[in-house]
Amino acid sequence: MIGRFLALFLLLATPLRAEIAIQDVTSPGGLKAWLVEDHSIPFTALEIRFRGGTSLDAPGKRGAVNLMTGLLEEGAAEMNAQKFAETRDGLAAEFRFDSSKDDVAVSARMLTENRTQAAELLRLALTRPRFDADAVERVRGQVLSIIRSNAKDPSAIAGRTLDGIAFGDHPYASSGDGTEDSVQALTRDDILAAHTAALARDRVYVAAVGDITPEQLGALLDHLLGGLPETGAPLPGPARLDLTGGVTVVDFPTPQAVVSFAQPGLERDDPDYFAAFVLNEIVGGERFGSRLMRELREKRGLTYGARSYLIDYDHADLLAGQFATDNKTAGQAVDVLRAEWARAAEGVTAEELAAAKTYLTGAYPLRFDGNGPIARILVGMQMTGLPIDYSATRNQKIEAVTLDDIRRVAQRLIRPDQLRIVVVGQPEGLSTAP
Repeated sequence: MIGRFLALFLLLATPLRAEIAIQDVTSPGGLKAWLVEDHSIPFTALEIRFRGGTSLDAPGKRGAVNLMTGLLEEGAAEMNAQKFAETRDGLAAEFRFDSSKDDVAVSARMLTENRTQAAELLRLALTRPRFDADAVERVRGQVLSIIRSNAKDPSAIAGRTLDGIAFGDHPYASSGDGTEDSVQALTRDDILAAHTAALARDRVYVAAVGDITPEQLGALLDHLLGGLPETGAPLPGPARLDLTGGVTVVDFPTPQAVVSFAQPGLERDDPDYFAAFVLNEIVGGERFGSRLMRELREKRGLTYGARSYLIDYDHADLLAGQFATDNKTAGQAVDVLRAEWARAAEGVTAEELAAAKTYLTGAYPLRFDGNGPIARILVGMQMTGLPIDYSATRNQKIEAVTLDDIRRVAQRLIRPDQLRIVVVGQPEGLSTAP
């Protein structure tokens, strides 16, 4: 839960160039994209997202989409993995493929002079991956190594345990990496099926930033994505959150207990979302002045850092967070967390609201710091349903939040009785009662 989620904070604290002109492009073949033209440097950053991600794993095939994604740069068409890498490097192109609960992400950077050849190479990776036996075993081994490492990582254990409690039988409840057994059992046919399920034109979102015109982008999109299936596998339905108050302890030999917590959140299109975002910044945001940081770190020295954040998955919404503390102080730290959660339901002070607004509006320009980050943010905006003029209006929405708004959303959102806390370690002085 903590490791991979759509980084909504980056959408709510982003552009350096708030005046950027975002163009809505439709290719001759009907594919849509957002474009920011920037001809100052001869390269283009391209970001492609396919909605669905590891949630599209077929029953009994957990980890298939993740394994498939890791194989996309391991050879395509007539090129094996080595030849593909040599060709990519010879073009000075960069490709990255990743999967998460809700999407498969493709990031590309290509020089203008090599754009045609680089786009063709990327097209082959997306539409004609080889999935050679030796590559499958190599990437399978890498995935298994990650799974084994996560089995010994208290943070990963905490997130996995909290997911299992929160999401029941939904795909979100288990790791998209799969288990050792499920990944060992995956066949090439399973990987091919995952490719067809996840990479399709009916769920694609695209942004481009750099040295490319709308006409050039439209032609590139049709060439790059036109060969993919028109439709993919059905998306999973909404996750039914099953969160009740209390503490779950996972006994694990580690000197630092990891504390993860979550309760139901708020949908991104809720009218109170901006107020909830500001409220979270006050309670557990990035600043050292947040309540959790002040109470847990500055006043009591119980942790190096504590965070909370609103999580906007496609099929569930959470207010969650995490910190680590010594096993001997775990009980005290959890008591402080509960007390601050209850206090958050009562609202905030005018001084806290003013400080949060200053930080959020001031930090806003610092995130939009390059073509690649801009492209990623624009795709995230599209997938989240934000309007194309969001960058010009975001700070106004933050400034418009009032104390009454915070009070209303605090009473509505903060639910101490549904705050589930997971502690991984050997904590002392801890009550598991709600």
